Amino acid sequence: MRYVIIGAGAVGGTIGVLLADSGRDVTLVARGAHLDAVRERGLTLRTPERTVTGRLPAVAGPDGAPLPADTVLVLTVKSQDTQAALTAWADAPVEGGGTAAERLPVLLAQNGVANEPAALRLFARVHPVCVWLPATHLEPGVVVANGHPHPGMLHLGRYPSGADDTSRAIAADLTAAGFVAPVRGDVMRWKYGKLLVNLGNGLQALLGRDMPESLSTRVRAEGEAALAAAGIPHTSRDEEAAERGDLVAYRPVDGEDRAGGSTWQSLARGAGSAETDHINGEIVLLGRLHGVPTPVNAAVQVAVRRAVRERIPAGGFPVAELEKLVG
Repeated sequence: MRYVIIGAGAVGGTIGVLLADSGRDVTLVARGAHLDAVRERGLTLRTPERTVTGRLPAVAGPDGAPLPADTVLVLTVKSQDTQAALTAWADAPVEGGGTAAERLPVLLAQNGVANEPAALRLFARVHPVCVWLPATHLEPGVVVANGHPHPGMLHLGRYPSGADDTSRAIAADLTAAGFVAPVRGDVMRWKYGKLLVNLGNGLQALLGRDMPESLSTRVRAEGEAALAAAGIPHTSRDEEAAERGDLVAYRPVDGEDRAGGSTWQSLARGAGSAETDHINGEIVLLGRLHGVPTPVNAAVQVAVRRAVRERIPAGGFPVAELEKLVG
């Protein structure tokens, strides 16, 4: 299989470089200064064990040339960029006829659960991935991955449920690249469990690592209540911890700990957007649909949008103002 990694940041860069390092055909999709750096110097991946630079083809988007029929599209952009990426690639031609949306599998290695139904509106073959992969992308051309002894755990399946031979073939390639890649027919249950974990991303981005425990407890409790009211199953913390075990642990890279999660990185880079409306916003949506109050998750949405708009640095949002928004 050939892989097109749409979004060569923290997650996509790690997956792309390691797949290529294991002998797979990989093309990276990036933009701006990051694309320029990858084209000029390659994409450098730093891990606890080694540093490897992947000198891979890098593009800004589809160029009109037909894609090989054995191509897998791997979507690793933030959720707020999903629709634009899907639209850009859906009508790309495929060798032998047809389009990417009609013929090629799209792998959604992203946080959140709104990407899968969005993809299914366009693509016939949608494969969710539950991503446990501690990585950071702050500098053009460089990704740091802190997972050890494996860089990450990537649960794969088919949307809306089940798994197929494509899921298993992709999992085999990811395993060969060093990842733990279980194939699960209930992959969305794992993604909803990960959604609960990611509810804290916005709080960390706003307040830093020293966020009040009362807020972090409440943001998850609201999520659990909303999922319960909607009748949506999810994995538990104990189940997730048992699954990962010591397969994916955090380790410093070159003596440095990971600075922050994905939303923290968006604020730190001044990316101009953040995924909070697709993470905490999912819980707010379910709460409104099913009559469950979600004031903390709603406040996090408002605060992160303000932080993006006013370029408040990561970790620099006043806790008193967030508590006021919570009410």
